[in-house]
Amino acid sequence: MLDLIEAHKEKWSLPADVRIAVSYEAGQEAFWICRALQARHIECYVVDPASIPVERHQRRAKTDRLDVIKLVINLRAWLRGERDRMHVVHAPSPQDEASRQLMRERGQLQKEVLQHLDRMRKLLATLGCWDAVNHRAFAGRLQRDEVCCHDGAPLPRELRERLLRECERLALVEQQLAALEKTRQTDVPALARQRCDALERLHGIGEVGASRLALELFWREFNNRREVGACVGLVPQPYDSGDSQADQGISKQGNRRVRALLIEIAWNWLRYQPNSALTKWFNQRTQGTGPNRRARRIAIVAVARRLTIALWRYLKDGEIPKGAQLKST
Repeated sequence: MLDLIEAHKEKWSLPADVRIAVSYEAGQEAFWICRALQARHIECYVVDPASIPVERHQRRAKTDRLDVIKLVINLRAWLRGERDRMHVVHAPSPQDEASRQLMRERGQLQKEVLQHLDRMRKLLATLGCWDAVNHRAFAGRLQRDEVCCHDGAPLPRELRERLLRECERLALVEQQLAALEKTRQTDVPALARQRCDALERLHGIGEVGASRLALELFWREFNNRREVGACVGLVPQPYDSGDSQADQGISKQGNRRVRALLIEIAWNWLRYQPNSALTKWFNQRTQGTGPNRRARRIAIVAVARRLTIALWRYLKDGEIPKGAQLKST
């Protein structure tokens, strides 16, 4: 690409210091291309692919050439100040991007542990065996042929060997998870560690939740509360056109891991912060709904959005959420 840029500069007789702007869609290449170009004093913008407007015809032509033309048109409009033509993704620093892998790997290892246990449990269920596969002694009992079918017969050789291999993989994943837990806190950068400690002081937020929020969300710089809500995808998306008025739910943009975590923290907030303004607001909104769980699930999304904004102000300005209690040191 650099050779192509130089060739066009020579072809069009452009000066050496001409302004160059490049854009590409966010994807599996992440941000290394952006950093490499910026290191060579070339403007680079990483674009959210879902923000690029497209024609609403049922059938429309789509080729790489047409996609490139659309990107160039939107980039020119964006540089002229038309910020609604596309959304530019904020590129994290290399340290912030690398630190996110700590909590993501932890979640992946936990998922693999559950997958191995569930797979072994289902394999045994095909023979009417309901042994406790999550017990640490299961692998030893399996090797000693103490695990049997529903009628007391030994397990088939093929199934037993497969279960033994599953136990070996499970032991490896558990070993990696234990090693990660020992080094995870020490590997967190100092600035993120300060955010984690500040979030942990609040009742209802534990060490794991605080670390994930600090590494996945609050490394960003927000200008206002609307940016915070839009970043986590918890803002409503109305449909109001003519006589049609409907609520399409939340936008669900941004990091889905953070969004799921915020919903979980919001439920914990209601439990451990009963005197906070957010909890009282939730109780007032859901009062009289009775066993209507749907109304509570809708209201908890609003609590999560307000709580995210309150936590952002807490980390930015030191403003404790109204009515919230801190843990005793």
